[in-house]
Amino acid sequence: MSSQSKLKPLDPHAIKAMLSDGRELALIDLREELIFSRSHLLWARSIPLSRLELRFARLVPRKDTRVVLCDDNDGATERAAKILAAAGYTDLSCLQGGIAAWEKAGLELFSGVNVPSKAFGEHIEHACHTPSVSAEELDALMKSGTDMVVVDSRPFDEFQRVSIPSATNVPGAELVLRIHDIAPSPDTLVVVNCAGRTRSIIGAQSLINAGLPNKVVALRNGTMGYTLAGFTPDSGKTRRYADPSHNGLAFAKAATERVAQKFGVMRIDQKALASFRADTTRTLYVFDVRDPADYAAGHLPGAINAPGGQLVQATDQYAGTLGARLVLVDDREVRAVMTASWLRQMGWRDVFVLAAGGSDTGRSAAPVLGPAPPPELGIDAKELSELVAQDRVTVVDLSLSPAYRKGHIPGAWFAIRTRLQQALAKIPVNGTLVLTSEDGVLAGLTAVEAHVPARYLRGGNAAWTAAGLSFSAEARMADEPLDYWPKPYERPGNTTDAMNEYLSWEVDLLPRIARDGTTRFMA
Repeated sequence: MSSQSKLKPLDPHAIKAMLSDGRELALIDLREELIFSRSHLLWARSIPLSRLELRFARLVPRKDTRVVLCDDNDGATERAAKILAAAGYTDLSCLQGGIAAWEKAGLELFSGVNVPSKAFGEHIEHACHTPSVSAEELDALMKSGTDMVVVDSRPFDEFQRVSIPSATNVPGAELVLRIHDIAPSPDTLVVVNCAGRTRSIIGAQSLINAGLPNKVVALRNGTMGYTLAGFTPDSGKTRRYADPSHNGLAFAKAATERVAQKFGVMRIDQKALASFRADTTRTLYVFDVRDPADYAAGHLPGAINAPGGQLVQATDQYAGTLGARLVLVDDREVRAVMTASWLRQMGWRDVFVLAAGGSDTGRSAAPVLGPAPPPELGIDAKELSELVAQDRVTVVDLSLSPAYRKGHIPGAWFAIRTRLQQALAKIPVNGTLVLTSEDGVLAGLTAVEAHVPARYLRGGNAAWTAAGLSFSAEARMADEPLDYWPKPYERPGNTTDAMNEYLSWEVDLLPRIARDGTTRFMA
């Protein structure tokens, strides 16, 4: 590591002071997601050391950003700093003594994931008195024939998994744009739901802020609350919004203009965007907040798809640098203005709306830190399949554990990249050791650093399936699935207890963020 990039240890109070000094800051937790979820700093972004090269550059694109690394005082910060310094990052610090030092200093730690966004939802409900109904009340309304619509504010894949009977899928940022056509009569009750609380609250309050004349309520505790109340949700449903009519678009435009004025949403043009892009002193994120299908049909070059409802729900997964500039792109403006209004209330000061479409239909590949692996270490899918058939190979899959569980190369073992050495001690290695991952990139990085001779599958598991080869679902776990925080309804055992525990956790966030004292939420 160069002297210019020397890792600087900081005590907890120095880091807490940095959170309120007005300058950009990337606070990065290097532990695996499940460990992170048990106890972490409120504003920390989860970028596990095992996937650092894959995720860091997109989340923290500016090389001279102030970066503070956190670990369990186990050497992960030093290992990460070497990688980042080699990639050109110049301002690297770490939490001295690890996460335990933060707690020892009397500062607040948080469990869960996407905590700032979840806490913000609770703040909004409390500050705005967002109306809600219980699952029992919703059932009674349905049985009585009330003129009502249920709109589900989650992404389509979540909606398909489980939904409220009769619901229409309208992801959060789409609500104001689509609601007039779904509920054209002001007498129709509008019920907004999600899986738990945050997107129900933000979705309902979005419609209220937009001035929808209808009565609007959130479904308290969402599909989890509905299930816990003893009702049976639907699954596999596909009912979605349609394109807005002329009147629907006119309502949405007028509504969002009022929202823009109330919350100080700023608009820019292409010239201003070019100026932002040329400014090397500030971090810039350009997010296309439309539905993924709209983004895929054509978007502004360089824009990252971050559907507005998800951007508010999980801001830490998209913007790694606190205090950065955010430009939200939307050809109709409505989704961008509504999303910007929430981000500004969340404490993001420099949020701008750009009304633009675009002709770019591809997804830009995430930048990867570090050199490409030597080509001679690669092996193609056909050659690997022959070795598998001959039982002359040991395959270790470094994919995220949910992907591994869905399907993997027959006989492959699951392991976490940074814990590979320990995993190999549990694996009866036979023949050639071949590493794989989702697209092979992580496997290639790992093959170079492995302490034993190893090769990697070119193109990873995607290349295996592209070659027409089959997957297996038989799990061989050489490590614990510490890389993933399972949602309450995904956990083994008693999901009822898990859902109740999760919903209580959300409600309890308000006093905890008050003790932490670093939020700047508004309403």
